[in-house]
Amino acid sequence: MKILIVDDHLMFAQAMRTLLTGEDDVESVSVAGSAEDALRQCGDECPDVVLMDVDLPGENGIAATRDVLRTCPSAEIVIITALQDPHLIARAVEAGAAGFVSKTRAADELTGMIRAAAAGEMVLPEEQAGEILRQLQSSRRRSVVEGPEAQLSERELEVLQAFADGLTTEQVAAHLFISERTVQSHIRSVLSKLDLHSKLQAVLWALRQGLIRLRPIE
Repeated sequence: MKILIVDDHLMFAQAMRTLLTGEDDVESVSVAGSAEDALRQCGDECPDVVLMDVDLPGENGIAATRDVLRTCPSAEIVIITALQDPHLIARAVEAGAAGFVSKTRAADELTGMIRAAAAGEMVLPEEQAGEILRQLQSSRRRSVVEGPEAQLSERELEVLQAFADGLTTEQVAAHLFISERTVQSHIRSVLSKLDLHSKLQAVLWALRQGLIRLRPIE
């Protein structure tokens, strides 16, 4: 797994680099202090996961997310920030981010979330995922997809509903009695139909369209 950390706080970035370099499944960890530097590095070699700070010198992390995905469409971008503003997160998701993590998370949680992103999972703090999706759904921003409603199949909507319920790909497969490969195939189809990048974008779109729903708070 190749990881790029985009953060102008060098102490934090170097600490993350040291943490991740020691992981068996990490091939390389690079650091960029600005969006411009990140784009230059992505032009040389595409990372699997990009940890993107929002507050960067020059172009901010939201705009940088769009630019990186144009250069490296296969990259999974995780916003890493001390801020948990739902409107900011919504902008990041609309830009193509796979999710976000807080800089205050424990080291093992951070590495676990990075692995989840590399595997194409939605990346949200587990104990806050439902509330974050609820806030994103009601945020007063345009839908991540404009124009006529895309024609998703009943099975595709079932898959999106399961992800909205907080299940992983493995759990969705077991829940729907299909293989993980079939789940991934459905997600690729959804992203192609909606012209989106991340699973989280697709779930947010379906929520805003009223095609799936969040479980009520107990």
